[in-house]
Amino acid sequence: MMDMDTQRGMDGTTAVDRRTLLLGGSVLAAAAATPIAAAPSPGPRMRPLPQGSVRLTPSIWADAVEANRKYMMSLEPDRLLHNFRKGAGLKPKGAIYAGWEDQSIAGHTLGHYMSALALLHAQTGDEEAHRRLRYIVAELAETQRAHGDGYVGGTTLVRDGQTIDGKIAYEELRRRKISRNTTVLGGFNDSWVPLYTWHKVHAGVIDAIQVAGVTEAMPVLRGMSDYMVGVFQPLSDAEVQTVLDQEFGGLNDSFANAYAVTNDSRYLAFARRLRHKAVLDPLAAGRDELAGLHANTQIPKVIGLARLYELAGDPRDADAARFFHRTVVENHTYVIGGNSDREHFGKPRHLSTRVSDRTCEHCNTYNMLKLTRHLYAWQPRAELFDYYERAHLNHVMASQNPADGSFVYYMPLSSGARRTFSSPTEHFWCCVGSGMESHAKHGDSIYWENGTALYVNLFIPSELDWKERGLRVRMSTAFPYGETVQLDVNRAAKDPLTIALRLPAWAAEPSIKVNGSSTPIRRSGGYAMLTRRWKQGDRVELSLPMSLAVESMPDDPRMVAYRHGPVVLAGDLGDEIGAWHGLAPALLASGPPSSPEPVDRGRHVFELRDAAPGKVTLRPFFEQYGRRTAVYFPLMRNEEWAAKERAHASNEAERRAVEARTIDLLQPTDRQQERQHGLRTQDTEIWSYAGRGMQMAWWTPGSFVESSLKVGSGENLLRVLYWGEDVNTDFLIEVNGEPFIREKRLAKPIKDFVAVEYPLPRRLIAGRDTMTVRFTSAGSAASVYELRTVKPA
Repeated sequence: MMDMDTQRGMDGTTAVDRRTLLLGGSVLAAAAATPIAAAPSPGPRMRPLPQGSVRLTPSIWADAVEANRKYMMSLEPDRLLHNFRKGAGLKPKGAIYAGWEDQSIAGHTLGHYMSALALLHAQTGDEEAHRRLRYIVAELAETQRAHGDGYVGGTTLVRDGQTIDGKIAYEELRRRKISRNTTVLGGFNDSWVPLYTWHKVHAGVIDAIQVAGVTEAMPVLRGMSDYMVGVFQPLSDAEVQTVLDQEFGGLNDSFANAYAVTNDSRYLAFARRLRHKAVLDPLAAGRDELAGLHANTQIPKVIGLARLYELAGDPRDADAARFFHRTVVENHTYVIGGNSDREHFGKPRHLSTRVSDRTCEHCNTYNMLKLTRHLYAWQPRAELFDYYERAHLNHVMASQNPADGSFVYYMPLSSGARRTFSSPTEHFWCCVGSGMESHAKHGDSIYWENGTALYVNLFIPSELDWKERGLRVRMSTAFPYGETVQLDVNRAAKDPLTIALRLPAWAAEPSIKVNGSSTPIRRSGGYAMLTRRWKQGDRVELSLPMSLAVESMPDDPRMVAYRHGPVVLAGDLGDEIGAWHGLAPALLASGPPSSPEPVDRGRHVFELRDAAPGKVTLRPFFEQYGRRTAVYFPLMRNEEWAAKERAHASNEAERRAVEARTIDLLQPTDRQQERQHGLRTQDTEIWSYAGRGMQMAWWTPGSFVESSLKVGSGENLLRVLYWGEDVNTDFLIEVNGEPFIREKRLAKPIKDFVAVEYPLPRRLIAGRDTMTVRFTSAGSAASVYELRTVKPA
């Protein structure tokens, strides 16, 4: 959610690929304080078995939960609570964390952390998670009492160069002052998306109650809810729509859930009032107008519609949610199940030109899986979990490094790219928050029930204790590295019961054995239905043979990706640190590509032998945490490849010429080079693009990137590498503490790197062996991909 502007205007062509995964008003705007009657609820037809009844057994998912638990336990609640206490006039008990927690969005991590603690306790029974959650609730209650009006928040804002408490933004909103920010941050009244941050804390308090049973959070929930309802009460409907133009998370969802918890109809009325008509009305009418919109701003709004349908029963809300889900999956989704490029949707079914290092924000998939669960609860369609499995395995599992529990923001799909993982205490991106939640709940969607049947949707080793029906089962499988799923009945239900096993679309010829004997498959809605009076010791074996599949882009059939069963494969291009100078691999073929040759089918290892510039080893994409990868492969004729090689050779000759002139070099995100050059930063981010790492100083006052560089005798130039689309900037370059260049980057945007060489005045470097270069924000971000001192050409 780096780019917070929800308005249109991003150029681009996005879309999905290949096969179709899924086939297929007006809103009450009563005053927020006016109680209304809820329509009869349609009620879910399916219910997930609660996490507390599911325990994961050894697997990659259990490893992910444990890595996440260790990371979460390394965080200090008092540091996450810093701004909450400070804003309430109380002495903070811990120093503030860096990164987003030291920006205007501060506090969002605490909300995610609360939800993740609740989920972790439910998933594992970890008592320390529960203790921490109770402690945070007590701290929030204390800050709420100090405010005296129900307010709870860690948001800040910057005015006149000073950081102040963010409560003023809400109070100005109450007074009907709505000043939209002009920066990329979006938001209003100088605050970065304050409603988004509010939603995260609001949802965290609700999860403390609903998931973890922390009932002492109820007064905090009521106080927060009443405060926000009061802020919006004076606003006209038109003013509400103006506010909703900014990212507000799933505030309509959390207020619908606040109604479910408290039965206070004011909260339901307020949830209905938070209907962003500009986005939701076209969806309700069956129109895909998502192109140019910030993707994760929209998904939570639709989750809110789904929840409102469940509580109030308006079928138009359900229709809009179904249409949105189907549209995103069919028209805007990449092979790994994620969506968006640089956080925005593009034109429907135009994806091939939007493959970059910044595809597939994790938060998008985290929310799409939430929405999938709602839709499945209404109608148990197996294809919904075909999508869920694809995104869960290939995107969510790729987004956490199980070695240390760190997280990825964007999931790069461009050839030669590698993942950028968060640091433990310096980033706190939105995707760190959603990552903590995602990897605390891998058992929440395996098993579902409708009272008469147990539905098995995900093949994750686990034990289920369905106390209401007296059934206990254990699922054993090496999936995704094995094709057999075994279900053992350890305690049988008294009455006959149906066990429904999902038959994935990728498994062409599934088979089933019950107690060692082959059993004909009775299919229903994508499931194998097994109905009998189960006995202790019964065993079901489901065989799901995996085969290779090729999936092409919808707008370019000559750009393809590979899949083995549910596992998306990617070329392993090595672990090179720094800038990547290789050639993106292609397939030399005038017709359909040849099939990869198996190396180790069980581990999903194959070899592309008709690739150029040489054979490519394919491995599961999700597990290539520290590797450079190639997911999509263009099909090229020999003459096309020859032209590409000539262009690459020319670029390499130019690079070698620059190397020959180079006195010193710093490639950001290369930790060894950063240490050697004494890199210093304040309020920065690390990203990558087109195979290169980047340090970005925020657009907020005082943000900078600083490094030392060697200088030589005679004339020297400072050579800076920018991305060509980063134009209309405003930042200051200083040398040895003196202003040097005010860089505006007034140029036509291009999709390539641009090198700018600045002659260094002798007075700045005379008598020196090194100089200090600092890039400081003067109103925009300063993004640096490479720094060199060079001699003249």
